[in-house]
Amino acid sequence: MEVTLLKQHAAEKAVEFVESGMIVGLGHGTTAIWATRKIAELLKSKQLINILAVPCSAQTEAEARQLGIPLTTLESHPAIDLTIDGADEVAPNFNVIKGGGGALLREKIVAQATKREIIVVDESKLSPVIGTKWAVPVEVIPFGYVSQKVYLEGLGAKVSIRQKADGTTFYTDQGNIILDSNFGAISDPTGLAEQLKGRTGIVEHGLFIRLVSDVIVAAASGTRQLQKQP
Repeated sequence: MEVTLLKQHAAEKAVEFVESGMIVGLGHGTTAIWATRKIAELLKSKQLINILAVPCSAQTEAEARQLGIPLTTLESHPAIDLTIDGADEVAPNFNVIKGGGGALLREKIVAQATKREIIVVDESKLSPVIGTKWAVPVEVIPFGYVSQKVYLEGLGAKVSIRQKADGTTFYTDQGNIILDSNFGAISDPTGLAEQLKGRTGIVEHGLFIRLVSDVIVAAASGTRQLQKQP
């Protein structure tokens, strides 16, 4: 089964947990967009009503508006009932790496405001140890960004400045730069997260620790839900 179809299956399975009247976080990326489209479909058919959504990126916001999904903000609704988002790598303890699409700052703000964070992935994103398959995106302000690159390299990472397809520097919705930092398998993600957050100029990182409640995994053999135990 092609990966695109697996992503769609995972996202649409997650939408089954959306109920009328909810405030819903709309994730960013090629998997989460399927959830946004399914929510729009259910709103149009009146199977869902009174939904307000908080998008995690400008791109998601534009698509949601085009689909007719009513939007709100964290300023108006600071508590979100449920968010559906993708991930680049998922460890067995439900820690994940996000930010491959460049929206990690807004995604983490929304995740921290969310009662139930559902991550949707195809089975290729599952990993025995976080960092095994994916570099950690680190969002930094443009001023002095090379000093942040040197700092990350000092922590043992192989660092590359994210670029667009045309070879120019990628900038986030907030106008920041992403340094993709490959630490390899990360034995202490909490400790690494603290080191990254303690550095002035680093705005946010793609380690999402203790934020995920459910993971929906799609495989050729079927779709399954993994739920974190209290």
